[in-house]
Amino acid sequence: MQGNLNEIDICSILQLIELGQRTGQLWVETYISHHNSKLGEDGANKYSPKQQSWFVFFLNGQIIYCQEGESSLSRITDYLRHYRVEMRIADKQIASLLSTDAPEYAYIWALLEQNIINPKIAASIIHGLVHETLFDLLSLHQGNFIFRQAAALAPQLNTFEIAPFVTKIMKQVQEWKQLYPHIQSPEQLPVLSDKVQMDSSLPAATVNKLQHWADGKTSLRQLARYLNRDILTVARAIYPYVQQSWLKLVYSATDKLDVHTDDWELKRKHRGRVVCIDDAIAIGETINSILQAQGYEAIALTNPLEALSLVFQLKPDLILCDIAMSELEGYEVCAMLRQSTAFRLTPIIMLTGKDGFIDRVKARMVGATDYLTKPFTDTELIMLVEKYINN
Repeated sequence: MQGNLNEIDICSILQLIELGQRTGQLWVETYISHHNSKLGEDGANKYSPKQQSWFVFFLNGQIIYCQEGESSLSRITDYLRHYRVEMRIADKQIASLLSTDAPEYAYIWALLEQNIINPKIAASIIHGLVHETLFDLLSLHQGNFIFRQAAALAPQLNTFEIAPFVTKIMKQVQEWKQLYPHIQSPEQLPVLSDKVQMDSSLPAATVNKLQHWADGKTSLRQLARYLNRDILTVARAIYPYVQQSWLKLVYSATDKLDVHTDDWELKRKHRGRVVCIDDAIAIGETINSILQAQGYEAIALTNPLEALSLVFQLKPDLILCDIAMSELEGYEVCAMLRQSTAFRLTPIIMLTGKDGFIDRVKARMVGATDYLTKPFTDTELIMLVEKYINN
């Protein structure tokens, strides 16, 4: 069984495996928009798709384990921190574990066999890793998958019924989306942004805890592992502080990106900064080449979820946003941006492949400034951008 996630979603795939009581491995691959802190020769920030993959292991239609494609054992290390367990396995043994099909799973069993952890802790770690991996997988809307029947991982510490697990996590995924645009990704790093206001509004103990964790080095996902909580619980706990702007959430390369961007602006005055949000890489590259030739700074973002965070860092003068995107519709992106005072007045131009009246009405209803129908000419794009950016 193999295919594309545009044709069948992860939830349905898991249901088929459960109903067929299959034993084997499910491999899922997708590409995410990866922002690079370095600038190109033209001064524009570079964004490139990055491959990400996962493995899910089954026994008779139940889940044994889930693992990220590139395993460095860091996920388990994060959980061990919660239990105050220090790594005591020899480097040579760890190297041999990394060569297995499921190095994380083998590592957990090695810890068990050497009595470094007990079965209860091992079961808790496995549960947490399965939960967080399924959370990521059930949030996907595009990518490829292959299921292969194969011998099950052995030995098994425990197995998980798919239906109740998926039902619970799907509900969390829906609740997670309600935290947009303030919180978008488990990989974001909390950083204190207004300690003075926090000191005057919160108990000292709460401020100390936030100051300890919001160090700009610990992601929300890592924080969830350290505390042995699911990502939604952690996100809800910090949401009020992010909403009040006492905490800000950044990506690991965002601060560097900002520094380089500021340096560039000192060297060259642009006519304006335009961000294009479109999951079609070719469209972003085309718009970049057209606008950069006219003296604009153009930045293409292919992942709409990450874009919601990055635009707060980039502070564009105008936003071009495609309507039909797989992860998040352009209408939703526009509506979320309009909820923030920072983008109440920013021109947002919707890109659509349909020259229809309904699309225009929907765009206006969510606060879009104008629309541009694809395919468009260089002149049409330039005229529309010049119309809304005062030079």
